[in-house]
This record gives sequence, C-alpha cells and structure tokens, in this order.
Amino acid sequence: MTIPELPRDASAWARALDAVEIPVLQRTNVELSRLRENEERVVARDIARVLLHDPMFTLRVLRYLQAHRRAAQITDITTVEHALMMLGVAPFFAHFADLPTIESALAEKPIALEGFMRVAYRAHHAALYARDWANLRHDLRADEVAIAALLHDLSEMLLWCFAPESSSRVAALLHAEKSLRSSAAQVRVLGFKLGELQTLLIAQWRLAALLQSLMDDMHATHPRVVNVALAVNVARHSALGWDNPALPDDYAGIGKFLKLRPHEVLARIHRVAQQAETALDWFTLDPVPIPPDLAACNPGVQDWAKRDDT
Repeated sequence: MTIPELPRDASAWARALDAVEIPVLQRTNVELSRLRENEERVVARDIARVLLHDPMFTLRVLRYLQAHRRAAQITDITTVEHALMMLGVAPFFAHFADLPTIESALAEKPIALEGFMRVAYRAHHAALYARDWANLRHDLRADEVAIAALLHDLSEMLLWCFAPESSSRVAALLHAEKSLRSSAAQVRVLGFKLGELQTLLIAQWRLAALLQSLMDDMHATHPRVVNVALAVNVARHSALGWDNPALPDDYAGIGKFLKLRPHEVLARIHRVAQQAETALDWFTLDPVPIPPDLAACNPGVQDWAKRDDT
C-alpha cells in the first residue's frame, strides 16, 4: 500500500501514516513461528532478541502497548522486553501472528524494497553499537538505548515503504549533489524534514517520551543521547563502505565518549560490525566487505590511529 499524493506538510503525512498497517520483515514472522513451537519455554528476552532485527515489528509492539495501556499504568513502555512482560508471551503470539510483510508490500517495487532494507539493516547495526557501548558504560537500561537507535530513522523507513517515489527522489538528489545534506534534500522533495515528521508520529502514537529524547540529535548533550547519535552515525557512514571520510571523526568521538584508545575503538567497531553482518540474510542484502584492518582502508582513520602510542 502506498499513501496518495499529499501536501508539503508534515502533519498531513503523519495523519496518513496513522491510517496504514505497518508491515514487518518476513524473517521475523518465521523466527517467531519457530519460537511459538516451544511457547512454554519462551521468555520475553527470546522474543526481544528477534525483534531487535526488525524496527517495524518493534514499532508495532510499542504502539500496541501504549494504545492499550491501563489507567493504573504510570510508567512508559520503553523496550520490547518491558512490553512483553506487560502483555505476556502467549497473548503476544496470539496477537502478532503472521503479520503482513514488507517483502509482499514492495514485491513489485524492488528499488524501494532495497532502499527500505538498507535503512532497516543500518538501524539494526546502530542498535548493536548502541547496546554494546551502553553496556560498556554500565548503563542499567542498555536496551532502551538500543531501541532508540533502532527506531532513530523510523520516518525514513516509513517513507520507503509507503511513499517510495518520494524516497527515490530524495535519494536521486543526494546522489546528484554530493555536498547536499539529507535534510535539505528532504525539504526540496517533501517540503519538510523527516525529523519533523518523526516527532509528530512519536507524539501521535504516544511512544515514550524517553525514546523521543534519546533520538533527539539536536540536544545530544546527555550521555545516553550521545551514545545513540554516535551509533547511528557509524552505521550510516559505513553502510556503503569503510573508506567514508566521515568515519575518522566518528571514531574520534567514540574514543572520547567511551574513554578508549584508537586501537580499542577500532576493535569494538570491527567486532560489532561482524556481528551485524551475520544478520544480513534477514534483509536480503549483499555484504559490504569488512576489512580486517579498519584503518588500512581509510587514510583519515590511519592519521587518527597514529595517536595511539601502543
């Protein structure tokens, strides 16, 4: 399903997206069906581990719980595991069985399907970084940080899914004008920035205020927000190759944030990138080769890494 031509107004787009049914990854349905075969042994963390691959399914779960929250519930739902504890494993399987898939929705639009999958995989990649660094910082709620990274580019994924022609025009602009910022291309095509649409959607769907604050790059001073922003940046800048000139600044920011030396930063990045690569079949994408030495393929990273005395 695609949404019809809309005015150049973020509010109109938010209202239109409120009326659509959000599809999920086909692989998620498969993995959940496997878990359901042993439902009595499944715990919330088993399901949460699966859904960390799928931003759209995660969104559906969080939306459902917020829409059906009890009057006595005073805390927001900020993670899938929390949502499942509130809902229960058996009711979860009953309500979220065999959902419509993105692969079917975009079967006749292969370019849009690939565009969506690239952003969804990037989101999963960012979530893995965010969780790894939150754990390193002894964040007791690391899963909140991971979910914020997973949903950070939610509006971009929704656009590929429900307005693929608009997404393709934005992508074409960015390809033609290498120095053009993504937000500027979005304004040219849509009349607004996707960040504006995302803010409206989060409010409209009553997602937790905490998730909104963690995804707010404009106010990235709180350590947990910095964590999300850095994770999203590395996943985005490495998506098409590890020679991206923006990566040295990303690595330097991570080193400063985590108080790690260059070789330690590169080792953690390399390990998590390899972990993310094992999930590529979820997104039907070809791998972007991960070099054994992340510094060797990027002169800027080499210069930065020379600061390491070891």
